[in-house]
Amino acid sequence: QVQLVESGGGFVQPGDSLKLSCVASGFTFSNAWMHWLRQAPGKELELVAIISTRTGSASTADSVKGRFTISRDIAKNTLFLQMNNLRPEDTATYYCSNDRRGDPRGPGTEVTVAS
Repeated sequence: QVQLVESGGGFVQPGDSLKLSCVASGFTFSNAWMHWLRQAPGKELELVAIISTRTGSASTADSVKGRFTISRDIAKNTLFLQMNNLRPEDTATYYCSNDRRGDPRGPGTEVTVAS
């Protein structure tokens, strides 16, 4: 049974940084495509970043490119999202998933960016 638990969200000001974590279990984390997605209030789920846990090959959406970095710790079955220079439009609930559609995904962690 796939289990994903996100953490690390919070309330920050524009320009601040946050690092999100996602602990995964129930599948072979070391050989998976892992994803960070987000959903802002009233908007659809958006794919933010993706990484091959086996090779480390990663990519990010244009909306966060140069500001967000996805990474993983194989030994700890943990996925990360380093978010720098946060903007109000980054406000959303952030989810991790081993599926690009976000199914299944964890309960999410909320990020609010406001001055």
